Amino acid sequence: MKNKKEYIQKLSEVGMDDLPRVGGKNASLGEMIQNLTSQNIKVPNGFAVTVDAYDAFIEENHLKEKISAALEGLDTTDIIQLRKTGSNIRKFISNGKFPVSVEKAILEYYYVLSEEYGQDATDVAVRSSATAEDLPDASFAGQQSTYLNIRGGEMLLTAIRSCFASLYTDRAISYRSSRNFDHFTIKLSVCVQKMVRSDLGSSGVAFSLDTESGFKDVVLINGAYGLGELVVGGEISPDEFIVFKPTLEKGFNAIIDKKLGKKTHKMVYGNKPFETVKQVPVDQKIQDTFCLKDPQIIQLAQWVQKIENYYSSVRGSWCPMDIEWAIDGLSNELYIVQARPETIHSQEQTESIKEYEIEDEEHLADKLLLEGVAVGDKIGNGKVYRIFTLDGRDGSADEIDFKEGDVLVTEMTDPDWEPLMKKASAIITEKGGRTCHAAIVAREIGVPAIVGAAHATTLLENGQDITVSCAEGNVGKVYQGKIKYKLHETAYTEFPKTRTPVLMNIGSPELAFQYRKIPNAGVGLAREEFIINNYIKVHPLALLKHKTLNDPALSVSIAELIKGYESEEAFFINKLAQGIGKIGAAFYPNRVITRLSDFKTNEYFNLLGGNHFEPREENPMIGWRGASRYYSESFKEAFVLECKALKKVRDEFGLENITIMIPFCKTPQELTKVLKIMEENGLKRGERGLEIYLMAELPSNVILADEFAPMIDGFSIGSNDLTQLVLGLDRDSSLVAHLYDERNCAVKGMIKTLISSAKKHKTKVGICGQGPSDFPDFSKFLIEEGIDTISVTPDSMLKTLKVVQEIEN
Repeated sequence: MKNKKEYIQKLSEVGMDDLPRVGGKNASLGEMIQNLTSQNIKVPNGFAVTVDAYDAFIEENHLKEKISAALEGLDTTDIIQLRKTGSNIRKFISNGKFPVSVEKAILEYYYVLSEEYGQDATDVAVRSSATAEDLPDASFAGQQSTYLNIRGGEMLLTAIRSCFASLYTDRAISYRSSRNFDHFTIKLSVCVQKMVRSDLGSSGVAFSLDTESGFKDVVLINGAYGLGELVVGGEISPDEFIVFKPTLEKGFNAIIDKKLGKKTHKMVYGNKPFETVKQVPVDQKIQDTFCLKDPQIIQLAQWVQKIENYYSSVRGSWCPMDIEWAIDGLSNELYIVQARPETIHSQEQTESIKEYEIEDEEHLADKLLLEGVAVGDKIGNGKVYRIFTLDGRDGSADEIDFKEGDVLVTEMTDPDWEPLMKKASAIITEKGGRTCHAAIVAREIGVPAIVGAAHATTLLENGQDITVSCAEGNVGKVYQGKIKYKLHETAYTEFPKTRTPVLMNIGSPELAFQYRKIPNAGVGLAREEFIINNYIKVHPLALLKHKTLNDPALSVSIAELIKGYESEEAFFINKLAQGIGKIGAAFYPNRVITRLSDFKTNEYFNLLGGNHFEPREENPMIGWRGASRYYSESFKEAFVLECKALKKVRDEFGLENITIMIPFCKTPQELTKVLKIMEENGLKRGERGLEIYLMAELPSNVILADEFAPMIDGFSIGSNDLTQLVLGLDRDSSLVAHLYDERNCAVKGMIKTLISSAKKHKTKVGICGQGPSDFPDFSKFLIEEGIDTISVTPDSMLKTLKVVQEIEN
């Protein structure tokens, strides 16, 4: 008879070397308890029911023969047959009996653990820990079961048997067959761990990289109130936080993004006999607050970083981590309840750029059906197939008729849906966030998915032809019919090297983590307008003054927008800072030249509440825009918010690679006024390396360059506006469009003069317009004149690098 030691081991006695005996989950928890407790990382205590105990249970009940017979000749693509077989095997296991010695050992260790916490029968979580679950090349995430708030010996034994049975869920059988794993070489250990009272606090998951782009310099945190199963299972849309590692390590409060989720309900302890957990609604006021406070976000990110560093040192190569965390509502302490190597991006070698280029984009607005959170960056199309339950019991479509290439539309998925998901050309779920089950599986199988797409099952009809696009940033879009697109692929190694630095123009912070992969020398133009339009959506003065405007509808919209923030001002400052911060972080430590807001009056008018503050101008293109707004008594309050946001990015996030650029500044006197306001609000040129650039887009910027140059660190030529103002034409007018050409001698004369003046003053000079990528002869002119940098849109990078290299050679 085997001794107890081989059936049960304390978590504090096991490590990664014991993986074959205790499975990935237990081995990882033990490894952290042994090696990271000294770094103040808390992991709840518990014990492992080892593979020896599983083997003894299988042998005692003669299960190997019964299971082998059941699996003989099974066709896993036949979903009905798969379901019947799985159900029969699970019954065999659930009805089995433990050998006496195994049962005795389990109960003995359980009551010792209970005593440790001063209780007769303490609450534990019982989780499967498969011997292959967390191997770097097999994402078994969520394939075996978890039982929460288990108390007392009898309940514990039943939960352990249920874990054993979960090794044979339909999905697990299908997964092992598709990867040719032998069903009997994968064995099960069980983790019995003291519960963290996150039912009274919050919990969730964290990744030591960005799961969409694979960007390794951030920690991505998802969280909600209550026990973590709803976040892991994708049943709610969690809060999301992103922390930037390089400046976190330097001691900065580097939370560069915060998004409020829809935390409508939470999982808590049950209060009836046999009810271990239950779901309850979350009070609206609590829903509208973030589930973690800033110090907790920072503490969690630091722990994630330490865990990643430790596992990377053990592995001898980068090892990004997928972590489950919980905050105990009684003690307010943070705990790590699971950590496993992240299995998708750590193996993905993105050595090339694949670009989906949507054709005929201007006519797509009419075809847009709904939006949600994009998973991946691909496009898929097919016929809608709505499923609510896997067996069609509710009278909806049954999965048997689901065809290869259909688009799966459902409320949410769980592990049992995986065989079906593999057949889909795209997946749409009404619930869930970027780290829910559907998102994880979609990324793994390379299928475009949109999660959190409210009302998808009512808005989409069975058989309807649709296109699912995840190629337009973080927002996934569903279009009617089949839209046209082209696929381009270029290896990064094929990108030419140039002596003249080529930078990128970036509008969307959501795409910055993807674009950073393209070989570049930084960002020559980051536009605030995109952030204000898409993140903030409301006129800054309307935010500050809506209560005095007698516009109830506007106040209702603003109240909805600013949820999660203590005031309208805090909302504006934080949202703008987060947008700039994501771009700054993506390209860190390279320079990111951020242009101050340059909306024209008609564009400001279109923001929520803009009608209360914006005049009607005959020609907004040359009206009240850029620098002249910043010191105007009618707008100065709004500009101060902008300054505070930029100060936050540099001083709090630690992103000192942010350079500030002033647009549409007519005279040196105007520049003096703007610099004074910036300085009064903590943005002093030269302080902590702050550089100020001027957008050179007016003839006066060129003519008075000798006066402007000593006041700034660099000029950036805005060739679009410079061309229209030198040639005296409206670039928005189709009647004179044929005359618009930045290669006109008058425009080139201006640029030549400016480069010469800048060189005389040793002031940097670059250009950020489409000209260099569209016209090779224009690029040749710029390089011959000695331009310091060229900045173009990401889709023009390859073309521009080729042009520049050719000229330089």
